[in-house]
Amino acid sequence: MEFVDLQVNGCHGVDFNGDGLTAEQLHTACRRLHGDSVTGVLATIITDDIPRMSARLALLARLREQDPLAQQIIRGIHVEGPFISAEPGYVGAHPPQHVRPADLDAMKCLLDAAQGLVRLVTLAPECDPGMKLTRFLAQRGVLVSAGHCNASLEELRAAIDAGLSMCTHLGNGCPALLPRHDNVIQRVLSLSDRLTICFIADGVHVPYVALQNYLRVTGIERTVFVTDCISAAGLGPGRFSLGAQLVEVDSEGATWSADRSHLVGSAITMPVMAAKAQRALRLTSEEIERLVLYNPRRLLAASTSPGHPPRSAEGPP
Repeated sequence: MEFVDLQVNGCHGVDFNGDGLTAEQLHTACRRLHGDSVTGVLATIITDDIPRMSARLALLARLREQDPLAQQIIRGIHVEGPFISAEPGYVGAHPPQHVRPADLDAMKCLLDAAQGLVRLVTLAPECDPGMKLTRFLAQRGVLVSAGHCNASLEELRAAIDAGLSMCTHLGNGCPALLPRHDNVIQRVLSLSDRLTICFIADGVHVPYVALQNYLRVTGIERTVFVTDCISAAGLGPGRFSLGAQLVEVDSEGATWSADRSHLVGSAITMPVMAAKAQRALRLTSEEIERLVLYNPRRLLAASTSPGHPPRSAEGPP
């Protein structure tokens, strides 16, 4: 089985958010992904200050351009932040000091630095006044996804009208304790007929019993599984990094912040996640293939970036 992963922060000891990323490291990561039958990823750059994010995007774009395998595997870039909620819990593993309201000029700097490779942007709709940035990105063919947010139902609806089409790792990027009924998970689920919803399907970020319930609402056709993997993916327990953050992977494969207050990405690979999720959720081979290959590939085919026309979709209708 092949896989397409829309959220990869790094893998096999390589951190895409590291300031010292080298050509050899990028090639190693892509070679290992290829060995795992991952045929396409969105390399994910998370929140930092705009100059540092821009430098990381430019470095990633430059190294990719020099490596044919990297061009094959890295289909584009996912910019996750910095236009997200700074509230504890909702901010997740993102450094809150660098979170900021949506800013068109700042986004243009990031787009320019990425040299046309940005395919997906995760932001908080409540941090985008008038949904101006959402509309700007959507009109240019960039997928816009709600994540690390506590948007109201009205704000989510307004964002969808402006071009929001996805939700990033639903059930994560929010506090462990939420109001029982009126919370962002329930609000997004209520709009699942208008959104494609992504889940980290490792059984750690969302217990399979909850994920099974969510899938009954979202349906297979409008759902995507991602790993949200970091440099620890494929390496077992130990200490790893995501940008400037130290991450500890325990014996169960959970990726904890240094103070163990929250998870920081995952350490799972796509083949392992797909196999675990298929067994736990009792999915057919066709269903799991849609979740980890055809649905994310369809999204990539529908996305583009300024100056880059969309590609045709592949796979079954």
